[in-house]
Amino acid sequence: MAVYTDVGDEELVAFVAAYDIGEVISFKGIAEGVENSNYLLQTTAGSHILTLYEKRVKPEDLPYFIGYMEHLAAQDIACPTPLHARDGNALRELCGRPAAIVTFLKGMWPRRILPGHCAQLGNAMARMHLAGAGFSMQRANSLSVGAWRGLFESCAARAHEVRDGLDSLLETEIGFLEANWPAGLPSGVCHADLFPDNVFFLDDRLSGVIDFYFACNDFYAYDIAICLNAWCFERDGSFNVTKAQLMLSEYRKVRPLADDELQALPVLARGSATRFLLTRLYDWLNHPEGAMVQPKDPLEYLGFLQFHQQISGPGAYGL
Repeated sequence: MAVYTDVGDEELVAFVAAYDIGEVISFKGIAEGVENSNYLLQTTAGSHILTLYEKRVKPEDLPYFIGYMEHLAAQDIACPTPLHARDGNALRELCGRPAAIVTFLKGMWPRRILPGHCAQLGNAMARMHLAGAGFSMQRANSLSVGAWRGLFESCAARAHEVRDGLDSLLETEIGFLEANWPAGLPSGVCHADLFPDNVFFLDDRLSGVIDFYFACNDFYAYDIAICLNAWCFERDGSFNVTKAQLMLSEYRKVRPLADDELQALPVLARGSATRFLLTRLYDWLNHPEGAMVQPKDPLEYLGFLQFHQQISGPGAYGL
């Protein structure tokens, strides 16, 4: 989450008046994240999150994101639920941006990731994958392997500003991934952005998942690979195999993994590391002046990528 678009008092009051959630008490920007403008909205009816969807989010994708959250909530998956205004619409417009209000999810994301967090994440991710099976809408992953070369080319000329030789390293890796990306793996709706700051815990128990604005139809194992990178590396860059083993074993208790999914994990993890390295690189080089968000270090994901480049099978992940 972040804040890119300022909302004036009069505009806010008029927007909230279209909902049956009482009157505005307070309104505060949320500085975490990188994609949309998010505010904590307190009204006389309680706490809510107001999101304004910024330019990277395509308006035509918003019904998918909103519908997916509503579908998960109906399947007893703890996540924010979009609120409908009195005209029946969950998607509206505020300050020239598409906007929505969703329910407030209690809990905090873990600043220090423990093995137990990873175990609970594995269980929750598997349940989300199964719950999404009945969701009829489709959205291709716009940031999968087919998009990486174009993203790289948009910032290749300045990649040396982050690290010398980064351009040639990325060009080589993208060529490998294009040639070796798996096909035909079990697929369905994936969150595709299950970072620790999108998973809340309350009293050490997972209380819910937020931020579904990268959700898409892709390989389930790719969603797992994203989580291996986001949750199982320590701050010194070392890989914690215990965390990976717990995450995967708890996932498999809910949704068994086929052998081809397991064998594909190293390549998928390389792809996940490359995807986030590229988007972080782009954001680092194109940071909007005055935005209430600090761009994330792309070189963190370079270290993850280099780890996965050295392994050839799922045994490195505790399997």
